[in-house]
Amino acid sequence: MRITLRHYELLPPYNASEAVPSVKSADENFLLLFRQADIDSRTGENDAAICLAKRELENKAALYLFNGAACSGKDGAARSGSALFNELRNAVFSRVAQYSIRSIARQIFLHLHSLDLSFHLSRQTGGMSKAIDRGTRGMAFVQSALVFNVVPTAVEVAMVSGLLYLNCGPSFTIATLGCLSTYTIATLGITQWRTKFRHQMNEADNEASNRAVDSLINYETVKYFNNENFEADRYDFFLKKYEVAALKTSTSLAFLNFAQNAIFSSGLVAVMCLAATEIQKGTMNVGDLILANTLLFQLSVPLNFLGSVYREIKQGLIDMQLMFSLLYLKSNITEKPNAQPLKVSLGNSSISFRNVTFGYLPGQHILKGLNLDIPSGKKVAIVGGSGTGKSTIVRLLYRLFDPVDGEICINGQKIGDVQLGSLRKMISIVPQDSVLFHDTIFYNIQYGNPTAPKEEVFHVSKLANLHDSVMRFKDGYDTVVGERGLKLSGGEKQRVAIARAILKNSPIIVYDEATSSLDALTEESIMSSMRNAVQQRTSLFIAHRLATIVDADIIYVLENGKVIESGSHFELLAKPDSHYSNLWKSQHKYAGVVRPEQLTTHKYKQEQLHFDNIRDNGCCRSGGGCKR
Repeated sequence: MRITLRHYELLPPYNASEAVPSVKSADENFLLLFRQADIDSRTGENDAAICLAKRELENKAALYLFNGAACSGKDGAARSGSALFNELRNAVFSRVAQYSIRSIARQIFLHLHSLDLSFHLSRQTGGMSKAIDRGTRGMAFVQSALVFNVVPTAVEVAMVSGLLYLNCGPSFTIATLGCLSTYTIATLGITQWRTKFRHQMNEADNEASNRAVDSLINYETVKYFNNENFEADRYDFFLKKYEVAALKTSTSLAFLNFAQNAIFSSGLVAVMCLAATEIQKGTMNVGDLILANTLLFQLSVPLNFLGSVYREIKQGLIDMQLMFSLLYLKSNITEKPNAQPLKVSLGNSSISFRNVTFGYLPGQHILKGLNLDIPSGKKVAIVGGSGTGKSTIVRLLYRLFDPVDGEICINGQKIGDVQLGSLRKMISIVPQDSVLFHDTIFYNIQYGNPTAPKEEVFHVSKLANLHDSVMRFKDGYDTVVGERGLKLSGGEKQRVAIARAILKNSPIIVYDEATSSLDALTEESIMSSMRNAVQQRTSLFIAHRLATIVDADIIYVLENGKVIESGSHFELLAKPDSHYSNLWKSQHKYAGVVRPEQLTTHKYKQEQLHFDNIRDNGCCRSGGGCKR
């Protein structure tokens, strides 16, 4: 554009009686050619005169050729320079844009991990990932459009308006600005109306993505029930919603494009009519008409592009709005401003629950005034029926939730008053549902301590009775476990989870049904390894199979959110009508039956003798014989 304006500024004034300079140059060239032909046709003329005329003709021809070459060279240099600076601008901006996008994406990712468990239990992964993806792409476009399109177009409009005012008068400027104002108002209004269609597209896109991700993650369940067509129909339902919204968006876009072109064409016609009127009055000449026409056409390209850019900016802002809304989500689990690090060591890691009340839903409490003590360095087990709050205790201890009432202390420090990072660093957890990353076995084990050397990873793998199984794989520890660890068996996944919990090397270890997916022999082998791993550490076992916790120092029995019994295995069995004794009998059919593979420790052998005494005498005591 600058090149075009400069060319027009260099043109001499026009009037109706003058020809365009380029036409004059052409006429002069033709006259010179005719003169040359006339000179060549003459004979008998003076040779000196002929030579002089030819030399004059050659000099003028060379001058025209030089001027043409010079103009072409300048134009080429200008184009090359423009392209160079344009690419340099793109290169510099790309670095800034990509850095800002990476920074925002990392911030959102970190913020999502800082949210409490209640958010992650209700979120839908597919839709959330789609929102982040669209938001980052929208952010890149908005930044680029503002720098490369909106600001330059505004400058261009100002320059064109100024040139029209100086060369053609204020009436042309007013007409041009009126056209641009109408164009802008129509674009803003129609685009705002189209916004709802974009929202509908995003919602349908999120729902389709959620459906696809959920279905593919549960691939085996789909196969078990032969529901491939059912899943495809559900997915197609959301695709249909997206299709309808997309068609509305496309139709409204066509209407917007038509309105923009109609407004601009009307403005162009108005300016041309105004120019024709001024020419008839004699206040303007043909050159002014060409200038006004060219300037308006010069605006048409950026205006049309700006109209489409605004539409894309609006869509980008909609996408960014959903992405940035994730940053405004607040976690219910917060850290106090003056929080101190949790001070825990192997010898000082006792845990206490004092009158703890908690429920996932308002008014529906799972734990009701829970009280229990876990001495430092001891093995403590919590047992009870389903829904009694055993796993909830683990979540409260790890501060995934805060209790409604009561307090939880570790080594005398309230966990709500300490830094979250230091609290969670001191606790290793083997969850009931062991979900692995879509990476290698080595990576999933080392995840417990990312800086641990290979030798330490192999050592904890052996402790978890996993090493031999891994070495049977073709790729060994480099075997990729698949999404959520689906390529491994349930027992192998649990052993990986146990290994990485041991590798974390925390003074407190929690096993939430850690051996529920293992066979009896493997379970006993791992339990033996875990006894070595938890030595001098405070360990909490959430158990369903009572045989895994018979050597616990203290066993708490839960029912209706409260502790109803506590004691060692033998102390609880010494009460025939105790809830624990009934649980034991239900799991072993009748008292005294213990699987042979469990009789590997001194305590288990004592247990067998104890049950023999119960069966033979019909009553029990912890020792000293039976008195009836």
